[in-house]
Amino acid sequence: MSTVRAISHPYPFTAIVGQEEMKLCLLLNVVDPRIGGVMIMGHRGTGKSTAVRALADVLPMITRLAGDPFNRAPEDVPEHDPLLALVGIHERPRKHEKIPVPVVDLPLGATEDRVCGTIDIEAALTQGVKRFQPGLLAQANRGFLYIDEVNLLEDHLVDVLLDVAASGWNVVEREGISVRHPARFVLVGSGNPEEGELRPQLLDRFGLHARIVTITDLEQRMEIVRRRRAYDADPEAFHAHWQPQQRALQRRIIAAQKRLPEVVIPDDVLMFAAELCMKLNVDGHRGELTLARAACALAALEGRTQATLDDVRRVAVPALRHRLRRDPLETMDSGEKVAQAVNELLARRNHRAPEKPAAAFETA
Repeated sequence: MSTVRAISHPYPFTAIVGQEEMKLCLLLNVVDPRIGGVMIMGHRGTGKSTAVRALADVLPMITRLAGDPFNRAPEDVPEHDPLLALVGIHERPRKHEKIPVPVVDLPLGATEDRVCGTIDIEAALTQGVKRFQPGLLAQANRGFLYIDEVNLLEDHLVDVLLDVAASGWNVVEREGISVRHPARFVLVGSGNPEEGELRPQLLDRFGLHARIVTITDLEQRMEIVRRRRAYDADPEAFHAHWQPQQRALQRRIIAAQKRLPEVVIPDDVLMFAAELCMKLNVDGHRGELTLARAACALAALEGRTQATLDDVRRVAVPALRHRLRRDPLETMDSGEKVAQAVNELLARRNHRAPEKPAAAFETA
């Protein structure tokens, strides 16, 4: 078994200062990818792309069949695999290899063929054979697909990405070739709200919506500069310094992924999630599903096997804030409406007057 590992290390995830909402949203999606990805909107230079690459580096390396362009685990590839034949590999490789969790960047100018895959024109012209040329979705399988400035991407391409992310499969029909390959990834979109928002119909398809702003705490801003200067001066030493925290987080993630199937969500917690969505006039049922999945993932991440009302309260803002819009010209709710609705429902359950709305998001 061979091992492929990048020489340089990304900025450590555990060294990122602040931005707790973004970090926890990413962690919850790693624990349960069915949550549906994260939309991160915030000012420039707030660490959006840094956080995605840093989280991928924390995760354990994955094992794939050597050279498989779809990043499949060896046990998922049959002996006589039609997918390998379609890309020109006629004998199943015997070797396995370990690779880092893939992080694939999707450029704004990418075409649908580049994203989904298409006919290998070179093979068709030089050899007269029909072969499939895998796209970015194949490369992202079992990893992250990151789209910076997703609000500037063409709507039809965003629709395709969201469909594939939801189903876990990419289906391509091109010039007599029909291909269906796994494409299970955590979809992460980021953007600057000043450059425009996604249409509400597309926003609703993202599981969580993290809103990040420039940090205003003086000590935190100083610490950001200190850590970044230390990383730039000696990335290897900086990474080694943060290794104990990185390993601890990796163990926590692995344990949460194993624990997730055991997590239960009581009926009264489900009722609270449904009541919250009804109170906020959330269309459809993605709101309740996302609340339930995120609450269970949070319970698993914290070492518990039962989701609670408090779990729902803590994930309510990122799970619902982007589902409140009705008019495309409206601005995104900061989370105050969701937080107020949560407090009112909790107060009604406790038979007392509602308190002042809590912070939009809490991680502990």
